[in-house]
Amino acid sequence: MAAKPWWAVANRGKNAGLGLAATSYVCVDYLRHVSPAWHARLQPALWAGLALAAVVRVPFYRHWHSELRSAVPFVASMAFMLLALLVEMMSVRFVTAVLGLDWHRSTSPLPDTGQWLLLALNEKLPSLVVEILRAHIIGLHHYLMLFMMLAFSVLFNSVKAPGLGLGARYMFTMAIGRLLRAITFVSTILPSVRPWCASARYSVPSYPHPWAQKYYTPYASDSDAIRKLIQSDTHYVHAGEYPGEYEPDWGRMSFLVKILRPTVSEGTSWYHFLKLAGGGCNDLLYSGHMLVAVLTAMAWTEAYGGYTSAIIWVLVLHSAQREVRERHHYSADCIVAIYVGILLWRMTGFIWSAKDAQRTRRLAKLDEVQARLIHAAKDSDIDEVRELLEEVEMAGVERRSSQWAIWVFAGFTIVFCLTVVLLAFTWTSDG
Repeated sequence: MAAKPWWAVANRGKNAGLGLAATSYVCVDYLRHVSPAWHARLQPALWAGLALAAVVRVPFYRHWHSELRSAVPFVASMAFMLLALLVEMMSVRFVTAVLGLDWHRSTSPLPDTGQWLLLALNEKLPSLVVEILRAHIIGLHHYLMLFMMLAFSVLFNSVKAPGLGLGARYMFTMAIGRLLRAITFVSTILPSVRPWCASARYSVPSYPHPWAQKYYTPYASDSDAIRKLIQSDTHYVHAGEYPGEYEPDWGRMSFLVKILRPTVSEGTSWYHFLKLAGGGCNDLLYSGHMLVAVLTAMAWTEAYGGYTSAIIWVLVLHSAQREVRERHHYSADCIVAIYVGILLWRMTGFIWSAKDAQRTRRLAKLDEVQARLIHAAKDSDIDEVRELLEEVEMAGVERRSSQWAIWVFAGFTIVFCLTVVLLAFTWTSDG
């Protein structure tokens, strides 16, 4: 058997480094549950080692021109994602507040056959397997960090540049997914898998919103009233007597008062109110945690591949069953999040793709000048052949920026990205 060329062996070793770093990160972080003392020692050392390795590679990175061109789409995608998260947050508050806390306390969760299946497997599977399924091996912050490691790996040529292009695609896809999620769960309000959640987390009024008082409450449990409503297609029951709604003066933002239903205890500032916003307590179809997990797995599969991608997909399935097992979501939420994440990632390949765009441009240019090239070859016109080949080569060459601008951009990008990573480590370490 012929020996593999040295560059293939070197590339395999280089690519194995990213998989090893990702696996080490997940394993070291899991030590918080096994040995907190060792976790306190190893986690800072791993973070420092990864950050130092990235900084050392910056002077040798050859694709800063591509990164510079991707900076505008990256910033635009980040702004779009923040806007989508704001819309989602307001939608979460609305579906939690519109029916009041009394509805949350009294409404039973929907039947979920996925939950039944997991409970049945607990009785059939070996106890060790059940404990592994219950273990908090990976959480939301892990998937975010795994993607950041993937994007940073462009510095080591493990993933095709530009890293900002990959980041722009990730955030843009997540923003689209978050908006679709908000539209979905705000359209039909589903009861939470955890009926006590709203009372523990929110201080919304106990009684329903005037809209619900008028269009929902009189018909919520009376089958005859529902039949008459369907036949007449107009509401006809007079709403009962309820306390008046608290309406603080939010200035230009006052239009949000009727949607978000703030209370006196939450202050009079809309900005302070939005800062205190928490997660939802209704069932939010589909799962946002699973969407992040699937997008991370899709990014690894397309950009990197290999055994690490397979491991991440196994962890995605582990996360899905934990979401159901721990009653964070219904089974349908996780299933829908998986195929929505896959389809959305497939649709956004125009932002960043693992395919070689320069090679594609050169081949397109070659197809364009093929007839002229053949004609020049037949005429033995070497100068014409040389000019045509130069046109083909130039079609794949990146436009260069000034060197000082590149170095300023490189320094700013690395500092900014490492700061974001540090904040993500500290703010999302609890999942």
